[in-house]
Amino acid sequence: MSLSSRAAELRPSPTLAIEAKAKAMRAAGVDVVSLSAGEPDFDTPEHIKAAAAAAIKAGFTKYTPASGIPELKAAVAKHVKASQGLEYEPKQVVIGCGAKHVIANAITALVDVHDEVLIPAPFWVSYPAMVRLAGGTPRIVYADGETRIWNPDEAYLTPVAAGYKLNPASLAKGLNAKTKMVILNAPSNPTGIVYTPAELEGLAAVLREFPKTWILSDEIYDCLVYAGEAKSIAAVAPDLKGRVLLVNGVSKTFAMTGWRIGWALGSEHVIGAIGNLQSQTTSNPTSIAQKAALAALEGPKDSVAAMFAEFKKRRLLIAEGLSKIPGFRVAPADGAFYAFPDVRGLFENPSVASKLGFKPGQPPKGFSSALASHFLESAKVAMVPGGEFGLECHLRLSFATSADNITKAVSRMSESVSGLMKA
Repeated sequence: MSLSSRAAELRPSPTLAIEAKAKAMRAAGVDVVSLSAGEPDFDTPEHIKAAAAAAIKAGFTKYTPASGIPELKAAVAKHVKASQGLEYEPKQVVIGCGAKHVIANAITALVDVHDEVLIPAPFWVSYPAMVRLAGGTPRIVYADGETRIWNPDEAYLTPVAAGYKLNPASLAKGLNAKTKMVILNAPSNPTGIVYTPAELEGLAAVLREFPKTWILSDEIYDCLVYAGEAKSIAAVAPDLKGRVLLVNGVSKTFAMTGWRIGWALGSEHVIGAIGNLQSQTTSNPTSIAQKAALAALEGPKDSVAAMFAEFKKRRLLIAEGLSKIPGFRVAPADGAFYAFPDVRGLFENPSVASKLGFKPGQPPKGFSSALASHFLESAKVAMVPGGEFGLECHLRLSFATSADNITKAVSRMSESVSGLMKA
């Protein structure tokens, strides 16, 4: 008995797989430092947990509307009005089981077979898989203007000088009559880049020429910006607001990854379609978690500010530490909580390449995976290979862990690299 073609080609999330392996090693007594998971190491604030407990005690444990409770939709609309100056009615809001769930449903609701979805690289690992599951074709656009249909079995490089931001020329080159959607993610996972309002307006000018193309703006890290400001393209270019799907949630901002509450705001007919999809698949997001999310949005933000201040320190700590390792190039992230160092300096080292099973100058397909595996086995540090995000010769390291863990991990990696470089 065979699987469907879509299920057969689907690979597990590499981030979750690596974190699971690190946890298994720790359970076996191995001292592993994990820099792989994209979740805050802080506990959910007490008033949010108290709201969930109160909901249980009050018996709020039954079905809710499939698209979310009205009071949470209203709170989301109020939150976006305060943060971005954008007006949405509650009927233009859908609540899902995390931002990931909402993104997948939005793609399913809009993308048909043979439609293309333009995804800037590097990208969050799940975007291409979600597009393929919907029957669409993920087209990857790189900062240097190269575009190609995503193939996870190929090697992908881009010039260091090009940076990691999508620019108007590259966007224009990637768009065509088949482009049903463009996905924007800022602050970005994995790079932490943040677009300026002027940069977003440059992209908007190009998108105005393609009026049938939807824009999915993944803004899950919008409260974690250390340099610049996180503006939504819907706020910068209000004339495009009708075809923007703004996605966010409580997981990163409020340390609520396991609660699984996210949302999308946008055109009423698309939001309604996402709600209909949920009604036939998951039904409602967990009732208790919705009450917790409501408390998060309406309650005090002291814990959020404290978490932000700690992340701001860690971004400098990890960037400074990694920059001292031979072969690494990295700058402090502008947002989110990831470092995304370019490590092609290691691949270009004959000793390193040969010890990892490569020939210097050979296209480095699998190099980031080999290097990440080496660090896990030899240095006991877990991270995610850059190839999973569309760029080989990179690694993604989360600094959503303690300063002590960051210092320990960097020290171990430095020692491991020294060993690789010895003839």
